[in-house]
Amino acid sequence: MSVFSLSYTITEKDAGRLLRDYLREKQISKNALIEIKHYGGNLFVNEKEVTVRYELKSGDYVRVLFPKESPSEGLHPVDIPLDIQYEDDYVLVLNKPPLLASIPSREHRGGTVANALMHYYQTKGYEATIHIVTRLDRDTSGLMLIAKHKHAHHLFALQQRDHGIKRKYEAISHGLLETSSGCINAPIGRKETSIIEREVREDGQRAVTQYDVLGRYEGYSHVLLELETGRTHQIRVHMAYIGHPLAGDTLYGGEKLDIKRQALHSCELTFFHPIEKKEYRFHSELPYDMRTVLEKQKH
Repeated sequence: MSVFSLSYTITEKDAGRLLRDYLREKQISKNALIEIKHYGGNLFVNEKEVTVRYELKSGDYVRVLFPKESPSEGLHPVDIPLDIQYEDDYVLVLNKPPLLASIPSREHRGGTVANALMHYYQTKGYEATIHIVTRLDRDTSGLMLIAKHKHAHHLFALQQRDHGIKRKYEAISHGLLETSSGCINAPIGRKETSIIEREVREDGQRAVTQYDVLGRYEGYSHVLLELETGRTHQIRVHMAYIGHPLAGDTLYGGEKLDIKRQALHSCELTFFHPIEKKEYRFHSELPYDMRTVLEKQKH
């Protein structure tokens, strides 16, 4: 779908309200209404064009036509296979392999998830900007949530703000954690001597990570982690902070002995579909390289 639209049937309780106020209650932002007015969108009631000052009547059929999106400028399509776990007109869930960046950067200008999505959209005839809701580090594998329209991205952003999108990760950390479960509550901020590294610091942003030990191996712990907050490098920083950096994570004190990237995998993603109004949950098994580390340490 190249044109994104939403529709509603007005009930008696909303009769007499202005369309503008009704749509704002439906979480269509003020900016979105401005874009609809000036950039090619439209508002229809009973298939007749109206303005936001239309007074609603019971039984009215409202259709909101959002402006057509243009593909992201400067983002080139690249034919990279995508492991799509779920897709509908509004959302797409990917299972990202390790060593694939989410978006272009100075180090990785092409060959990213965003480039792959651009190619995929083109093959489907879908003209859209890339809207990544849950970004992953290049080394981190697993589930990513993609919105297929700006308004859907806006609704997911509201969910993120209210901690409505739940993510769980599996990791392999150095050393044997003494407790089977715990909570790491330590603020995280940018390290003053680096533009990349983060660290636990008193003036940082609130950061909370819950963990459960799934297994203990020779020199490693297999850990399930859930984020209460979503700070940059949060799991990596928190695990290093408690003395158990992730295997392969040389930036935060780990060693590349049995794996050549940080041993971190986004294994579970739960969200409330903002259009279909129901909860979705997805699970992704550990990738081969992390399974290999655990199998090797069994012997």
